[in-house]
Amino acid sequence: MAIHYQCRHCGKHVGRLDQNGLTAEQLGFHELSAEERQTMIEYDKQGEIHVKTICEDCHEALERNPDYYALHSLIQ
Repeated sequence: MAIHYQCRHCGKHVGRLDQNGLTAEQLGFHELSAEERQTMIEYDKQGEIHVKTICEDCHEALERNPDYYALHSLIQ
């Protein structure tokens, strides 16, 4: 089972973990609220996990322009 990380703002592939047997605690998922887990984590038919995160470029853009938080996507 692979875990894929993708930026929720620009869609950029951020990373991938191919280790089996990782727990929610090891991945930090236990720190998320139920709503955050539902919004950020998806499971596909092959049992792989897709996590919506934020890439460095979008993070920097948000730090420079906090009003961007109101946008669904930074790419308009």
